[in-house]
Amino acid sequence: MPAETLPSAHDIFPHLRIVMGMVVGLGVTRLLSGVARIVQHPNQYKLYPVHLAWVALLLLMLVHFWWWEFGLYAIQDWTFGKYLFIIFYAVVLFLLSALLFPDSLYDYASYEDFFFKRRAWFFGLLALTYVLDIADTLMKGEAHFARFGSEYLVRTPVFILLCLAAIWTSNRRFHALFVAAALVYQVSWILRLFDTIV
Repeated sequence: MPAETLPSAHDIFPHLRIVMGMVVGLGVTRLLSGVARIVQHPNQYKLYPVHLAWVALLLLMLVHFWWWEFGLYAIQDWTFGKYLFIIFYAVVLFLLSALLFPDSLYDYASYEDFFFKRRAWFFGLLALTYVLDIADTLMKGEAHFARFGSEYLVRTPVFILLCLAAIWTSNRRFHALFVAAALVYQVSWILRLFDTIV
């Protein structure tokens, strides 16, 4: 194929955003449908505030993911491997959504019961998102990575360790404090570093 007919990075980026958007949209739909089901049938299953807080945080993470991936426009050399990586990242976020709202709670007494019986899957995938974030940030270039400073180098391993601890422990207080701190920190992180696209 002649060089002049090859697609440019500016041609590839909108295509990638469409595919990525479909997967992210499925995750958002899953969360919103789950919340709608709670509103429609509030007494069907006993609610659990920690579960609902993770729903709120994951919804924020999905919306934020869509926003921060605009930084991919700066990548000039796209490969199929990079494309697959971004789609895989979005798929992991979708799977987290599916783990918060399964197709059925028939085998569980409540959302709390479901959450703790499936916490290894949930927090394992959540830890994976922090690992994927490192690769994603590096893929956007050294300047992009340096923008986050030393805070990023502390934040990421701390959250991975907290996820591993959440897999191990079923202590309700730990889980409540973890999600509360994660929610506050995520809002702060977004407002401080992602309020505008640079």
